[in-house]
Amino acid sequence: MHGILASSVGVTCAAALTLPLALSAPAQARPQAARTEPAAPGSTQSLPLVPLSGDRSLGPDAPEQGLGRRSVRTFSLVGVVWDDPDTELRGRVQVRTRATGASRWSGWQDIETHNHEHAADPDTDEGGSGRVRGSTAPLWVGDSNGVEVRVQAQVDERATAAGESLLPRGMHLELVDPGAEPASRGALTGDGSAGAESAETYATFAANAGLAPFGATEIPALSRTETEREAPALRDGVPLVKPYIGERPRIVTRRGWGANESLRERGFVYTKKVKAAFVHHTASGNNYRCSQTPSVIRSIYRYHVVSSGWRDIGYNFLVDKCGNIYEGRAGGVAKPVMGAHTRGFNNDSMGIAVLGSFGNTKPAAAAVTAIARLTAWKLGLSGADPRGKTYLKSGGGNLYRKGKNVRLNVISGHRDGFATECPGRLLYGKLGSARTAAARYQGR
Repeated sequence: MHGILASSVGVTCAAALTLPLALSAPAQARPQAARTEPAAPGSTQSLPLVPLSGDRSLGPDAPEQGLGRRSVRTFSLVGVVWDDPDTELRGRVQVRTRATGASRWSGWQDIETHNHEHAADPDTDEGGSGRVRGSTAPLWVGDSNGVEVRVQAQVDERATAAGESLLPRGMHLELVDPGAEPASRGALTGDGSAGAESAETYATFAANAGLAPFGATEIPALSRTETEREAPALRDGVPLVKPYIGERPRIVTRRGWGANESLRERGFVYTKKVKAAFVHHTASGNNYRCSQTPSVIRSIYRYHVVSSGWRDIGYNFLVDKCGNIYEGRAGGVAKPVMGAHTRGFNNDSMGIAVLGSFGNTKPAAAAVTAIARLTAWKLGLSGADPRGKTYLKSGGGNLYRKGKNVRLNVISGHRDGFATECPGRLLYGKLGSARTAAARYQGR
């Protein structure tokens, strides 16, 4: 099922224009040489991996590939991408880095290799754009200017067809610089027609019209009375039979975290309604300060769009360890924006990603509370009970065949819809508490 795309021009002109999402042009073959984007706020260095040992004549068929220690331009986040998004990287990816201004190198850090489950659904325009690439999870390493990487194929008894490589073809190391923190900016005045903002930027502002001043860096929290008064307008005038809805939480907008709207595809894609929320972790590590969260999100955004070939950042919302909530994919925080977060179940759902890795680290209590407050409000707009169950139709994945109606918790973990470790066992174990708290915030 394809989503509906709302034209940026239509939204900017305050005239709702909808049309089927057009297929994007196929990507050109990925060059086997280092690529660097023109100077712009933030940047991505893309370096092709080479055989590390043994017979170098094997080229892309070598079972161990990487790059030796080298100095590079400043970056803060790393990941590995490859040509075919349907090819799984079976092996281990490790990186070590040198912090800017330091002489010592870090120890080896593992990068999560299983990331294809965070993606657009099969047979959607985004998934079939021709630009999507296979990718690892991104890893936040902080301000660095030196890197070394190694990728080792998993050696097992699995059958390998003639001509099949042990590692994916076309692997590149992606080094992402989020760019400088944006200058402090307040809301725009007037109709916003004066200035250098792009049409995509204005469309993003307009998508949140009515929730905050045009171009605001955050959407303020509301009291229960204010939230209940606002809810019918967000539901196209349809009142809630009983206003089971949590107070609207404070949400930092895309402008607030410094999104470069020219990176993403134009327009917005919507699904019908939000029946369920899938909770994720970004698997990007826990070594960040909350003051760095905008930089981390800008890096993930750039990695999803520039390196992985997605139309926008995959998640609808992101939450940091201090419990701050951030707008993710563009289209309006109160609207049913279709994300690319839970392969097979992006229709009629939203994705909330907690920044960090929670396989062996407990999530902060503030982050769990933020999940509960966000879902109490957003699910309340569609009348969903956070403690309840709902049915979603699978778009195809490794747990459920395409077309199967699956009964899921209204607040589910990513692993409930796809065989994956996400959101990490320790965050997954907190979802029961989040459901209970969200229902209480709704007044149930």
